[in-house]
Amino acid sequence: MQAIVQRATGGPEVLQVEEVADLLPGPGQVVVRLRAAALNRRDLYIRLGQYANIKLPITPGSDGAGEVLAVGEGVTNVSPGQEVVINPSLEWGDDPRIPGASWRILGLPENGAYAQQVLVPASAVLSKPEALSWEDAAALPLAGLTAYRALISRGQAQAGQTLLIPGIGGGVSSFVLLFAKRLGVRVLVTSSSDQKLARARDLGADEGFNYKTQNWVREVRHATGGVGPDLVVDSVAGDTFNHILDVVRPGGRIVTYGSTLGPAPEVVVRRIFWKQLDVLGSTMGTAAEFQSMLDLFANGNLRPVIDEVFPLAEAGAAQARMADSVQFGKIILSIA
Repeated sequence: MQAIVQRATGGPEVLQVEEVADLLPGPGQVVVRLRAAALNRRDLYIRLGQYANIKLPITPGSDGAGEVLAVGEGVTNVSPGQEVVINPSLEWGDDPRIPGASWRILGLPENGAYAQQVLVPASAVLSKPEALSWEDAAALPLAGLTAYRALISRGQAQAGQTLLIPGIGGGVSSFVLLFAKRLGVRVLVTSSSDQKLARARDLGADEGFNYKTQNWVREVRHATGGVGPDLVVDSVAGDTFNHILDVVRPGGRIVTYGSTLGPAPEVVVRRIFWKQLDVLGSTMGTAAEFQSMLDLFANGNLRPVIDEVFPLAEAGAAQARMADSVQFGKIILSIA
């Protein structure tokens, strides 16, 4: 089979197509013949050497959809030929609050989905929503699961509330927007791009603010009658985090699942206790949350936001697009 193999850290050129041995399932395992995969920031950080415990060589990729090619001894939940989506949150464990000792994410330390085949535990394979294309299905796993847990399980978003999404445009944030509007939540977004703000409005965002040309804290306050949003779901962190503490309403909730701008240099802690805020961390999610997220797409009325589709051999170019932060939604690899 063909696979993208990363043997060094560096630029996009380290992602090379190689011929590697076909995969064989062991007990409790499944081999999936992949039709599409999707990119995540995690893949980019691994390629750049900015991720913990990198093991090389590695085939990256946490998101994939395809057909079951072979099953190992004892596997009864799926059968060869079945169309499936892979849950990249492997072996979460029994406690829904936190992952257990065996938990890991597909694509490191084990080889991932930038390939024609991938080997995963049978528990990680679920039926693909029939209404979705291969590209749509591959877009769901990591970003959809992360968004579902952050917004619904941790954030407890409810109809009639107001949500702020800083830095709209990435895969997870686009899912947060879709899920929030499905729940009946009012959504405010920020971006440095007027084009991304316009795209967000097309998807249902109620108001958008350009943080390069507007005082977005003041505008968000004005849009919420001076009280601030009930909930902020953030992946930006950095200096923005203190502004979030400032703008969220007293008694409000902040869910953080990433830090693309790095850590906040000096968190103004007094805003947390003085405003009685709940600050919640969220990463990936449980098998039950993954199934609940998939169920949202069952009837075909909801579809993920796809930015651009690249062939597998152009994984480096696909990652370069992600590194430039010009995308809106998920970047997909089509696997022939």
